[in-house]
Amino acid sequence: MKRSFACIAALACLCGSQAWAQDYPGKQVRLVLPFPAGGGSDIIARVMAQKLTASLGQPVVVDNRAGASGNVAAEIVAKAPADGYTLLFGNSSLSISPAVFAKLNYDPVKELMPISMASSYPFTLVIHPSLPVRSVKGLVALAKSKPGELAYASAGGGTMSHMAMELLRVRTGIKLQHLPYKGAAPASVSILAGESQLGFLVMPVASVQIRAGKLRGLGVAASTRSPAAPEVPTMEEAGVKDNLAIQWNGFFAPARAPQAIIERLYREVAKIVQMPDVRQRFDAEGATPSGSSPAEFAAFFKAEAAKWADVAKKSGTKLD
Repeated sequence: MKRSFACIAALACLCGSQAWAQDYPGKQVRLVLPFPAGGGSDIIARVMAQKLTASLGQPVVVDNRAGASGNVAAEIVAKAPADGYTLLFGNSSLSISPAVFAKLNYDPVKELMPISMASSYPFTLVIHPSLPVRSVKGLVALAKSKPGELAYASAGGGTMSHMAMELLRVRTGIKLQHLPYKGAAPASVSILAGESQLGFLVMPVASVQIRAGKLRGLGVAASTRSPAAPEVPTMEEAGVKDNLAIQWNGFFAPARAPQAIIERLYREVAKIVQMPDVRQRFDAEGATPSGSSPAEFAAFFKAEAAKWADVAKKSGTKLD
C-alpha cells in the first residue's frame, strides 16, 4: 500500500513537472552574465539570448553583473528561485573559484545545475617580441635563469588566464611575477606594451596580435592546434604535457530547478548553436559550438573543478 502511494505521488510529481515545462516560460527570463558588456563572451551570450527569445516565445533579457571573478553573478543565480526564470551564462571561472577563494557565499558545484555548454575556445601562451625566445622550452629555460624576474599578466586572480599560467608553473617549476588586471583587455594591453612579458590570452585575441607581429605565440593550451593560428603548436607539441586551459561558456540554473525545464532549455541551446548564422558568429569570435547535454556538462564541470583544485593546491594559489 505504501509502495503504491509512493508510486502515485512520484507519477503526480512527474506529470506536474512535465506540465510546468510545457507552460514554461510564461514570462520574461533573466540571463545573468558574470562579465561586462562588449567582450567576446558577452557577444556570444547576447546571440544566444536573442535566439532563445525567438524559440521560447518570451524575452530572454541579459543582465551583466561583473565582479569577483564571476562570483557576483553566480551567487545571484545560486540564491534565486529555482523556477527557470533566472539563469546564468557562466564561464570557466566557476570551476576555479571554490579552489582559490578563501570564502564563497555559495557552492557552484552544489548550488548550480549545468544545462548545456554553449561554446569554448583555447588559451594561447604569448610573449612580448622583446623576449629572446621562440619556443616554450626556450621560455622555460629563460625563466629558470631569472627566477621571479619575468612577469605575466592575467585578467584577474581566479580567472582562467591566471590559473593557466599557474598550471604551467606547476608543470615546469618556473617562478614568475603575477600582475593581475581587471579584465582580459587591460591584461592584453600590458603584454603588448611590455609592462609584462607574457600571459595566456584567448585565441580570438591572441591570433590577431600574432598575425600583426605584436606578440609571439608559443603554445595553444588545447589538444589540437587552432585554425585561427595553425602555425602555433599545442603545449604538448611544445614539450609540456597535460597543460590544457579552455575558456568555456555555458548555461546554469539554480540547483533545484525542475528537470523537465532543464531538458527543455538544453534542447533549445543544442539547436541554436548549430544554426548556420550562429555558427558564423561563433567563428568570427573564434569560438567552437558545443550544445552538450546536462549530464555531459555536469561531468565536465566536476572534472574541471577537481583539476583546478589540484592546481591551486600544488601552486599554493589562494585568494581573499
